[in-house]
Amino acid sequence: MALRLDPGTRLVAATHNPGKARELAVLLGGRFDVVSAAALGLADPEEPETTFAGNAMVKARAAADASGLIALADDSGLCVTALGGAPGVHSARWAGPTRDFAHAMSLVERRLADSQDDDLSAAFVCALAVAWPRGPVVVAEGRVEGALTFPPRGIRGFGYDPIFIPLGGAQSFGEMDPVAKDAVSHRARAFAMLEAALV
Repeated sequence: MALRLDPGTRLVAATHNPGKARELAVLLGGRFDVVSAAALGLADPEEPETTFAGNAMVKARAAADASGLIALADDSGLCVTALGGAPGVHSARWAGPTRDFAHAMSLVERRLADSQDDDLSAAFVCALAVAWPRGPVVVAEGRVEGALTFPPRGIRGFGYDPIFIPLGGAQSFGEMDPVAKDAVSHRARAFAMLEAALV
């Protein structure tokens, strides 16, 4: 079968995170009929993998097979050099069951203080996977390097955005205009690579 996403195709965005759903909708640019996993009442699957790509594939596969639709899934997170890449694939878990990212950002700051390492370099990583119902899966990964800043800056974006400044930038992702952020984000880079991988 040809691995392509034709305009107008109905897709399920395999996320229950409203921020991710909004960014995925922007990346898709209105070219597809997108419904969220939450709107379809799909369960949030366990994420047992140790890589972003592995977890993205698990989520896409679960959503595609449960819905009968082509599914687009995202797995992403913040990787802090001084913390050995943490929180990494556990980025959402650091925010706890209520997705309290103010708590998560504070936890990153405390862990850095405990490490006594003054290296503030970090990266945002995103893996995007497209799965066909009971069919193939295509995955691509994007990465943006940067540095952490404390206290958090800005109220835009979501997750760890207010403590991350992309390399060469002056504003945090939480301060940047959403259009400017979407042009350079890890999610945008992953999407460009995903498009290149599809026929």
